[in-house]
Formats: sequence, C-alpha cells, structure tokens
Amino acid sequence: MSAAEVMGVDAIRACFPALARQHAGHPVAYFDGPGGTQVPQRVVDAMADYLLHHNANTHWAYPTSAETDVLLLAAREAAADFLHAASHEVAFANNMTTGTFHLARALGRGWGPGDEVVITDLDHHANVAPWRALERERGITIRRVAVDLSTGELDVDSLRAALTPRTRLLAIGAGSNALGTINDVTAAAALAHGVGALVFVDAVHYAPHALVDVRAMDCDFLGCSAYKFYGPHTGLLYVRESLLGTLDVPKLLPAPYVGSERLETGTQNHEGIVGTGAAIDFLASLAEGPTRRARLERAFAGLHARGMAQLHRLWEGLGAIDGVTRYGPPPGRPRTPTIAFTVAGHASEAVTRALVERGVFTSHGDFYASTVVELLGRAEDGLVRAGAACYTTDEEIERLIAGVAEVARGR
Repeated sequence: MSAAEVMGVDAIRACFPALARQHAGHPVAYFDGPGGTQVPQRVVDAMADYLLHHNANTHWAYPTSAETDVLLLAAREAAADFLHAASHEVAFANNMTTGTFHLARALGRGWGPGDEVVITDLDHHANVAPWRALERERGITIRRVAVDLSTGELDVDSLRAALTPRTRLLAIGAGSNALGTINDVTAAAALAHGVGALVFVDAVHYAPHALVDVRAMDCDFLGCSAYKFYGPHTGLLYVRESLLGTLDVPKLLPAPYVGSERLETGTQNHEGIVGTGAAIDFLASLAEGPTRRARLERAFAGLHARGMAQLHRLWEGLGAIDGVTRYGPPPGRPRTPTIAFTVAGHASEAVTRALVERGVFTSHGDFYASTVVELLGRAEDGLVRAGAACYTTDEEIERLIAGVAEVARGR
C-alpha cells in the first residue's frame, strides 16, 4: 500500500489538538513520539465519556457496571485485533514495564540455578531489569546477545551462541527505541523454540510503526504500551493461550482466575483501557477495509511508506551536516522512522534545548536503552533522538534538519 492510500497528513493532524501549540513563535514539531506520542481528540472523548457516564466497577448487576463490562470487552477485542491475538490472550497493565515485571515473577517462581534467560544489548531496560531481578532472586544465569555497533543490529551469531538447552526464555525487542533498529523476532523465536525456550517480545517501540502480529512472530509473550501509539498510559500484555493457565501469578480470591484476567491484579484503569481501544480504532480509521484488522494493516502499510520517505530525507539531511554523527541502521535496512544522532562540540541536552527555541521538540539521553548507549561511548552525554509519527510533516523534517545545521555552525 502506498502512502497516498492512507489518510492525508493534514487530515490526521486535525485530529490532534496538541498540534495547535506554539513555542517561541513557532508551531511545535513533536519529534518526541518514541517517548510518548500526542493523543487524538477521539481518545480523550472516549475516556471522558466513560468517566462521566459509565464509571463503575465490574461484574455487578446494575447498569453502569454492565456498561463498564461491555466497554472493557470491546477494548480487549480491539487490542486483540491490534496484536492479531484472541481477546482472552490479552491482558492490561499499567505499562509494559509493570506487565513485564509481573510476568517475570510468575515465570521465575519455577526457575532456579542452572536455568538461563537470554537478553540483548540493544534492548530498553524494561526488557532487561525484570530478568536481572530473577538473577538476584532465583539464582538464574543471564546471557547477553551482542549488538554490531557499526550497523545498530543484533549479532545473529551471538544470538545463536547464547541459546543453549538450559535457556528458559529469550527476551528480545522488536524495535530499538534508541536506534530505530527492527529485529527479526520471527527468526529469533524459531532459534529459541529450537532449544525449547519461551520467547518474550518487547514491542513498545515497534507497535507505533509496524503492525504487531503475534502469530507471525510466533512469540509466547509480548508487551507494548498504548501511550506510544496515540493512546493513554496503559500497557498491553499478550500471553499465548496454551501458557495462560501455567503462570503462577498473584491473585486475590475470588477474583477471576481464568483467561487473561488472571494477570490483571486488582481494579484496572478502566478509562485507560477504554482509551486504548479508542486509540486502536483511531489507527484503523486511517484506511479503508472490511475488518478492523484489515484497516489496521492498510493504515500501517501507508504510514510506514510515508515514514520511511521522511526517514530517508532526515538521514541524508543530517548526514550532510559537518559534525553530525548518525547511529543505527541506514535507510533500506529494517528500521523505524526514529533516528539518533550527536553534534560534535555540543552536549545532547544543549542540542535539544537549542532546537526547542525553534519549536522543534526532540529527546536526549539514553532513553533507558542504557546498555547500547554506553557501548557507543555515549554513557555520559547520551544521544539526541528524533522520531517521525503519523502527524509529522515534510516541512517539520526540513525544520529539524535546518535547526541541527544552525546548532552545528554555532548559531
């Protein structure tokens, strides 16, 4: 699908009130999407409508409780379409980090010395710290997969060497929030399953840019967060149906202990769950199709084409500026429209502050992907990160390039 077959960027932008903001006399260009995107009006409206007209706890015999049950189920079904899962395989959490810690503790209760978990040097630490905690608490062994710093891609030979008959789980990111790298998680899952290991995928950075398909990935678990794809601060956790009943999760009786609700401890963020469903429906509204999943597929294909064109221009434009170093895979390799860079002689925070005065909002630091940033020799100062979103315009790309050029020239 071409970029022309998805809703035009002007029509998309009209859905986001935040895009009317100005700073220092400039319209704000939000390149901070990898840390959290802006939210369309319809998502806020859905959350407000729930709180104002349907707010209740679940599973009771009065109207607002029944309405809450219906709305939560609808959101779960939307999330299932988004992930290409069954609705009872989808659980909600505060965010991906919390959901991953919850899952890690459930799995770790059955592990001990001699068991191994494989992590990667490219990952956000939300997919590192939960497994490192089991190293301390359960005595398991952590094995690491190296990253090729020249390309920003995982070393496949290192992955193969890390997987052994003792491996209980491979924890791998689908997309790098620092460098934009997209990993071949399907191939990685096949290698892990070949030694009898389970596979957990961190799809937080991947999900806004490439439509998740847990069936194609053949993963056992997957986590992502709605605030990265135009929704509220709520997390999603996929668990393969055959594994749902095996997880030793904490639960208060007599709360439901079947399906994905086994993983939802206590009263959930109902308005956030409703807003997550609304964010998915927003994305599905950007293209035509006979089903929600088909509309999502077409929308993501069109947005990807548009994002890759912008990424190519940004990569080339930044590369033409003296003193700018770009990190991660070049255009043409599997990646998201997120780019990390530095400007010689300028601290990353200083670059970000200078761009702010031009109405350009970027991020700086290690983005909690501190292992790869440290390996790149940027532990002290970090990187500057800019990510294109569905509302990013070509003019904003040019404004970012021009701003970085001015910073590099000391203006």
